[in-house]
Amino acid sequence: MSVISKYFKGFPFDSRAKLFFTLMLTVLVFMVNEIFAALCVLLCFITVRLVFGVPFRGLKFVKNLTLLAAFIILMQMVFGPGENYVGFFKVEGLILGLVITCRLAALFVLLPLLTETAPPAGIACGLCALGVNYRLSFIITTAFNMIPSFRDEALVIIDAQKLRGMRAFERRTLKLSAYTGLVIPLMLGAMRKAQRSSIAMDCRAFGAHETRTWLAKPRIKTRDFALMAGSIIFFACMILFNYR
Repeated sequence: MSVISKYFKGFPFDSRAKLFFTLMLTVLVFMVNEIFAALCVLLCFITVRLVFGVPFRGLKFVKNLTLLAAFIILMQMVFGPGENYVGFFKVEGLILGLVITCRLAALFVLLPLLTETAPPAGIACGLCALGVNYRLSFIITTAFNMIPSFRDEALVIIDAQKLRGMRAFERRTLKLSAYTGLVIPLMLGAMRKAQRSSIAMDCRAFGAHETRTWLAKPRIKTRDFALMAGSIIFFACMILFNYR
């Protein structure tokens, strides 16, 4: 494990290998429907992030995910399928709720392996190398690129509201009505950014040519083939484990 962490820290694979890896394992997450298989997939994803040294920067949202998981499990226990009851709750609903929770947590752990280790330009280059139209690649990578921008802008808005004496965003006093003071400025800022981006794209004649040249052309290496082969083997093993 130490050798892998030393030479492959930060998940340094080609963007096409990362896209294939992420796609295969995302499909696997939604195909697994047994609690032990779903838990095994989640633990394997966590191990991969630890081995490749990809930090868990989003752990501050664990509390919100815990509340969401509790809500999902409760809804499945009350309204989900099942015939075995413990009081008013269904045992099958509990198991299904745990499976859905493991799926959400697995996606939460998996997706940053792509978004945090590959720049948007690299993802766009990889998509184009796979035959995807550049305009569609630009739309996808722009969405990835806007997520951290929205997060940073939301934090700035919250700090500005606190400086104005608004205490609704402090702990234990959060109210749903306070989100209007966050969502409206965030939406207006998003529309301004979209307008500026469209003007910049028109000034650079975006879409005038069907093809595009790249400063650094991606090249598939042996380790990239190993990553894709490993994802296929892991996919097959988990499917067998799930259905047997």
